[in-house]
Amino acid sequence: MSIVTLKKDLKHIELSNTLCIDNEIVYNYFSKVPSEQIDETFFRALYIGVLALIEDRFSAFLANTSNELGTQLENLKIIFDMKKELFYKTAQEKGAIAENNIEMFLNQYLKQRNINDEVISTGNTTGTIRRNKTGDIVCELDGTDKKIVIECKFNKSTALGGIDTKDVLKKKQDTAWDQLLEASVNRDAQAAIIVFDRELASPTILNFTDSVGFIPGVGFVVIVESQKNDYSNLFIAYSLARDIAVHSKNVDYKDEMLVLLVRRILSDIKQLFDIKQLVEANIKNNKSILEKMEQSMLKISFTNDYLKKFLEEGTMTKEDLYEFFEGDEVREKYRRIEQEIKAL
Repeated sequence: MSIVTLKKDLKHIELSNTLCIDNEIVYNYFSKVPSEQIDETFFRALYIGVLALIEDRFSAFLANTSNELGTQLENLKIIFDMKKELFYKTAQEKGAIAENNIEMFLNQYLKQRNINDEVISTGNTTGTIRRNKTGDIVCELDGTDKKIVIECKFNKSTALGGIDTKDVLKKKQDTAWDQLLEASVNRDAQAAIIVFDRELASPTILNFTDSVGFIPGVGFVVIVESQKNDYSNLFIAYSLARDIAVHSKNVDYKDEMLVLLVRRILSDIKQLFDIKQLVEANIKNNKSILEKMEQSMLKISFTNDYLKKFLEEGTMTKEDLYEFFEGDEVREKYRRIEQEIKAL
């Protein structure tokens, strides 16, 4: 008997109450989810899985199809729209997926550098402030009693804020400033980082920084691009925050020299990334130029072969004309050259 029933009239799926998922990975993931969020998380996981299957099917389709470009683009648009819808929806649901991704990529970064800091997910637990869960990830630094706290804010409602704009009589509204300070106190951390996604950051955040920003005495503001799996700015901020946290007894977080040095490092890093982007753009342009040159040389050689044949024989058979018109031979040669260029 099937455990899944499709109700066409209602356009929904019913699952049998005898359904049992015997999978250790699935169980371990859901064992960490608060009981009141299990149903919502299950349906989200199912939705993500369906999107992955659709994308995989379309990827295979595109790999084996060379015609009907309009149809292909339409299919890609469907996938993009669905992924974007999911991205915005999940980001607004307290950034649960975003926090998991940040934790995963941070662990990978630390492992690659043989840093034995412990990364702990704390978004569902209260800290030192009563009934307060601010501070989604706490990193306990290896060999010390120091900690770095990371707060994830994947929504446009969180502005930069600041002491000069704070009105204590008004209803509290989250800003980068107060979230950094609150997270530091709530998790008893010596350094703090707040992470925003470029697609989901408010204008005040993006005006402050497009990569890594430093607020003296408060913490780091970081912009990532989660849809591209680009968390490089987080790793830069973490490295600087780690140095500050480890030496927090010796140096005042607001010391003018510290501020000057950190900002100089961030400026130099930004310049380095700008150079990297220029190099990558040049490589891409050079590859494109090389492809065009190879195409032209192949076509010249191909046409020249048929010219020689015609001059030698004084005629072109129908078979010759067909092969010249189809160009299968030259196209196959170019495919091999194209792969070599892409591998450069």
